Amino acid sequence: MTPLEIGLLILGGVAAGVVNTLAGAGSLITVPLLVLVGLPGTIANGTNRIGVLLHTLVATWRFRAEGVPGIRRAIPMLVPVALGSLAGAYVISLVGDKTFERLFGIVMIALLLPMLRATTAASSALKPWSPLKTFLFFFAVGMYGGAFQAGVGIAILFGLSYAGHDLVQANSIKVAISAAQALFAVPVFIIKDQVAWAPAAVLAVGFMLGGFLGVRIAVAGGERVIRPVLVVAVLALAGRMMGLY
Repeated sequence: MTPLEIGLLILGGVAAGVVNTLAGAGSLITVPLLVLVGLPGTIANGTNRIGVLLHTLVATWRFRAEGVPGIRRAIPMLVPVALGSLAGAYVISLVGDKTFERLFGIVMIALLLPMLRATTAASSALKPWSPLKTFLFFFAVGMYGGAFQAGVGIAILFGLSYAGHDLVQANSIKVAISAAQALFAVPVFIIKDQVAWAPAAVLAVGFMLGGFLGVRIAVAGGERVIRPVLVVAVLALAGRMMGLY
């Protein structure tokens, strides 16, 4: 790797870590960067997960240190997310690069409308979901995250906001859920030999720095800061869906 590639991955990881902490879709930054430095699509997808795992662990720790713990509230969602993540990671690891890229575009289209709805409903305190509805929704979230990762944070925020959580608390729960999802997905990509370790290590440094910074921004700024980032993340996904970049 050249110094320029190393710098790009670190900066991209920082940006993605902040975006993932405040909203989601940070992998829309990092997966294309990994492809730019020469990795095939499926290898870039697997390599990205190392940074995502370390980022979510750091962010979970920092939210707890800032007095906004999310682990306990995340516990009811962990089993369905873990099971879904294993299923999604296994399925996506079996397809080729071209198929992966097509599926990526299809999933972006499918997620656009619920993510846009999430931005308008984030502050509503609705009746808590039933255990069955919670299980099914977060199994689907885990399966999507295990397969694609990009945008999974927004999908989680969508569910948590509709379940009645404010955006700061929802983000602390989200990173704990994402850590569990990544913890179960990463071994699948390692076993399938879909991780390029040198780029993964460089990207992970940026991801962890971004997670640390993102928690500080989230706690200090609250929903006033989180909501615009969430809207921008949704618009970024829409742009990707429409082929604008």
